[in-house]
Amino acid sequence: MEKQEVKRRLEKLREAIEKYRYAYHVLDKSLISDAALDSLKKELFDLEQEYPKFIAPDSPTQRIGGEPLKEFKKVHHETRMISLNDAFSEKDMEEWLERLENYLGKKVEESSSASATFYCELKIDGLAIELEYENGVFVRGSTRGDGITGEDVTNNLKTVEAIPLKLNVKGQMSNVPRRLIVRGEVFMTIKEFERMNREQEKKGGKAYANPRNVAAGSIRQLDPKVVAGRKLDSFAYDIITDLGQKFHEEEHKMLKNFGFKTNPHNKHAANLKEVFAFREYWAKHRDKLPYEIDGTVILTNLNKDYEDAGIIGKAPRGGIAFKFGAREAATIIEDIKIQVGRTGVLTPVAVMKPAQVGGITITHATLHNADEIKRLDARIGDTVIVSRAGDVIPKITKVLKDMRPRGSKEFSMPKKCPVDGSPVVRDAMPDGRQGVAYKCSNKNCGAVNREWFYHFISRAAFNLDGLGPKIIDKFLDEGLIADAADIFTLKEGDIAVLERFGEKSAKNIVEETEMKKKIALPKFIYSLGIIHVGEETARTLAGKFKVQSSKLKVKEFTDYFQNLSLEELQEISDIGPVVAKSIYDWFREKRNINLLEKLEKVGVEIAVEPLKAKSLKLKAQTFVLTGTLESMSREQAKEKIRALGGDVNESVSKNTSFVVAGAEPGSKYDKAKKFGVKILDEKEFLVLLTR
Repeated sequence: MEKQEVKRRLEKLREAIEKYRYAYHVLDKSLISDAALDSLKKELFDLEQEYPKFIAPDSPTQRIGGEPLKEFKKVHHETRMISLNDAFSEKDMEEWLERLENYLGKKVEESSSASATFYCELKIDGLAIELEYENGVFVRGSTRGDGITGEDVTNNLKTVEAIPLKLNVKGQMSNVPRRLIVRGEVFMTIKEFERMNREQEKKGGKAYANPRNVAAGSIRQLDPKVVAGRKLDSFAYDIITDLGQKFHEEEHKMLKNFGFKTNPHNKHAANLKEVFAFREYWAKHRDKLPYEIDGTVILTNLNKDYEDAGIIGKAPRGGIAFKFGAREAATIIEDIKIQVGRTGVLTPVAVMKPAQVGGITITHATLHNADEIKRLDARIGDTVIVSRAGDVIPKITKVLKDMRPRGSKEFSMPKKCPVDGSPVVRDAMPDGRQGVAYKCSNKNCGAVNREWFYHFISRAAFNLDGLGPKIIDKFLDEGLIADAADIFTLKEGDIAVLERFGEKSAKNIVEETEMKKKIALPKFIYSLGIIHVGEETARTLAGKFKVQSSKLKVKEFTDYFQNLSLEELQEISDIGPVVAKSIYDWFREKRNINLLEKLEKVGVEIAVEPLKAKSLKLKAQTFVLTGTLESMSREQAKEKIRALGGDVNESVSKNTSFVVAGAEPGSKYDKAKKFGVKILDEKEFLVLLTR
């Protein structure tokens, strides 16, 4: 075959393959069989391999190619890629329109044709992208990023068959623009998502949460071959380049003429009544779509109105996301527990069988108060409907009473506070009427409960650095935790829906709590918050524990202390009558035993690692630390002392051997002087450790 013939054959093959691609991926029409199309692609590939100088950048063979990238380059968007504010009700939409018209100083209906005031689009649950074309050829594709700067994912977007590598020109548009910028969405169909999860299941891997996450993760793969295997899809919905378009609806027609895939369900609306009808229809029929949507997008159809309205914050005034109502799921209430908040208010919380609601797994839902439980007639064992609107916290909206099992348990608010045993009282309204809130009568109860949680997660206890007091406060306020064991039961979905949290932070918290379930015996004893039991007393108690294994079940730990008499506790060195009585009483309170049982149930494991001293040169010598050391933390200093056979106390007495004083020492320094105890600075302390 002569070169000119080869060139002509290549052009014919490319045109034919592009024609069939467009029909299949854009128009949803199959003009030839897959096998026949594959044979054409094979012929094209073979010819291009034989005549590489004839390979065109827009050739179908160039959709997948190149070596995996080391990292993505940054791309600066010519105009900002904005995100939309949300509306959830007709009232929200009416208020949005009122704000828009006040800003524009006119009625929006008066600025456009009577049949095209608004343009309504389905809000695809995918990843926003920007596509750039030069002389009709696709040259760059990028993600939204922060709206100003995104990432160059051109090679990955080339694998998406719905995105043209070369523009078509149809209808009245006779010339290809020199430069064209288009925006749209990349997504994964439900069918493809289910296929990928079946593959994951076969491999023994974890199932993906939802199609959007897979699509977003796929586009950020460094190897285009991986992306190609995931068969992503795309819709285009916006033209940034000025081509003289006056209406947004007009842009969709232009996009279709250029060869882009546009959503056939998008349409204009003359007024809000038609907007409401559009949204209502798709709220009822979205499950019939081959892809997921989470609402509708409503824009002013007249582009001038949209541009004149400008941007407020990071969102345009002329557009809004009109989200659907709640996603719902049925699940079972396995328990109703009481959570005591920071102000002492008792909140009932439903602990449920894990349920998927709006793409997340949830296990907890607040029941708010006793009146709400009565209104719902919710009982332990009931099958209930859990709803989640947008990104708000899930709630129980209905009890399926016809599915109520025998033996379902009615719930009533406790008469005594589960935290401190004080009487529970019902709040009073300012006018003297009975309020809805139940509170602990001890005004300090809520604060004490909060401080106890802070103690439990501290470094000296479970060392849950990823939580912190502010997160504990949030969990308490939302009713997610009633006791320490609840921290280990939380699922990512319980946390991700909270304000200022997201999937990543939720995942990190759950991973950390899982990792920290194994804890050393002294730290476990200290974590329980037994009055008068500090770190040193916890170490003393741990030292008396005799076990054969390096692992200890929480039940074995509980049984051991429950079997110790008050006299036996008092016989332990450094355990006085007051401390012994505190320990004895703690292990005889039902709520404390319940906590220990729950800690065992959630998988907490105690590690028993007896301290093996390197030498005994500090044996029988007692140290007290004060101030800040430069060369090590206080915890490290304590470990070094114990490793050499010494003891560490928290308070100074006449029997203290040394006080180690770092920078800015406290009152312990003055006490040491008063009792004549030898004071070591950091340098002297280091010499003592190493000599």
